Amino acid sequence: MSLRQSTVMLRRCFSVNTPAAAAAADPIQNLFVEKIREYGDKKAKAGGKLVDANKATEADLQAELDKVAKSYGGGAGVDMTSFPEFKFTDPVVDPINISQ
Repeated sequence: MSLRQSTVMLRRCFSVNTPAAAAAADPIQNLFVEKIREYGDKKAKAGGKLVDANKATEADLQAELDKVAKSYGGGAGVDMTSFPEFKFTDPVVDPINISQ
């Protein structure tokens, strides 16, 4: 079989079988894709917050965030998302008299 004949044959096979391959997709994969899309819709409706969260879940999340903030130096009124400000002071050094 020549290269030209094999190219024509491959083109014919792929063009005929492409719709059949698309229709015979994995049903598990389709279910997974549907769930991903459904979650994306729910997240968009939630406005960036937790999806399907109730008051107890949000309270637990806030308690954990407060615990982590306290462990790393945060507390009430401390913005843990901002970069910390460092203040360095020069230590007082006693003068050395070399002539003695």
